[in-house]
Amino acid sequence: MSRILVIAEHDGKALNASTARAVSCAAAIEGGTVEIAVLAADPGPIAEQAAGLLSVARVLTVARPENSPMLAAIWAPQIAELAADYSHLFAPGSTFGKDLLPRVAALRGVAQLSDVMAVEGPYRFRRPIYAGNAVVTVEADPDRLLAATVRSASFAATGTGGRAEISTVSPSVELPTHTRFIGHEAGGGSGPDLQTAGRVVAGGRALGSRDNFALIEALAASLRAAVGGSRAAVDSGYVANDRQIGQTGKVIAPALYLAIGISGAIQHLTGIKDAGTIVAINRDPDAPIFKIADIGLVADLFTAVPELKQRLDQRRSSQESVSDTTY
Repeated sequence: MSRILVIAEHDGKALNASTARAVSCAAAIEGGTVEIAVLAADPGPIAEQAAGLLSVARVLTVARPENSPMLAAIWAPQIAELAADYSHLFAPGSTFGKDLLPRVAALRGVAQLSDVMAVEGPYRFRRPIYAGNAVVTVEADPDRLLAATVRSASFAATGTGGRAEISTVSPSVELPTHTRFIGHEAGGGSGPDLQTAGRVVAGGRALGSRDNFALIEALAASLRAAVGGSRAAVDSGYVANDRQIGQTGKVIAPALYLAIGISGAIQHLTGIKDAGTIVAINRDPDAPIFKIADIGLVADLFTAVPELKQRLDQRRSSQESVSDTTY
C-alpha cells in the first residue's frame, strides 16, 4: 500500500491552491493513503485548511520559528527525515516545489520526477518533455522513495469538506546555518497567484513600455484576475520576471486567459494550452495566437483594452447597484 506525503505550499497564513492540486494527483494513486506536511512557525491555521481537503487522511505539523518564512535549505532536511516513512513524496510543481524538492531528493539519495501530469499506476506516470511538445510515460523504481513535483495545470483542486486528523511531529535534525532570511521583495505586485488564478490577463511586447503595461494591470483588476506577461515583455522590463508565462516561465491553466499584444510563439503557447477559454487581442491578423484562441479580436490594443475595461466596470457598477437595492 502506498503512503504519500504532500508538502503544503503556503504563505504563512493560507494554503496555496497548488497544494489541493497536488493532493488530487496523489489521490489518483489507487489504494494510496494521502497525508500533508505543514511546516511553519505557527502551522495551526494552515493545518486546519489542509485537514479540510478531501482525500487527506492526516496532516502533520512541524512548528519551528525557523520555518517562517519558507527557505528551501531549512525545510529540506526536515522533510527528508519525514519522508523516510513514505513511499511517495509530492510537492506542487510551482516555484516553491522546484526550489524545495530537488534538495529533498538529493538528501534522500533519489532522483526526482518532474511535472507529473497524469497517473497511470503507483509508479507509472506521464510527464511533458521538449517544452510540452511531447509526452513521455515513465516508470519509477518501486523499491525507492518516489519524489515528484506535480504539474498544477494538469489537475483540478481536490474538494473541501474533509476531516483529517492533525498530528504534531518534530524531526530531530540539525538545521543548516549557511542560509538565513534577510528580506523579501515582491516584484510581481499584488493580486491573485498567477499559477492558480482562475483568470489571467497577460501582455506582450506590443505594449511598448512599462507605463503602458498599466493597461494590463488595470484590466486585470477589473476582472479580479492575475497579471502575466510574455518573455518579450519580461525581457523588456515591462513586468517582473515572476510573471512570465511560457516554456521558461510558468505553466498555467486558468478558466479564462486574455493574451493582449502577444504574438503567440510556441514557447508561450506551451504555458497556456491547458487554459479553458483563450481570448486574444492583436492588431496582426496573422499572429500565431489566433490559431489556438477561442475568441480573437483583430484590433489596436490601445483602443480595445480601455473600451473593454470601461464596459466591464459599467457592468459591475450596474450589478452592484441592483444588489444594493432594497425591495
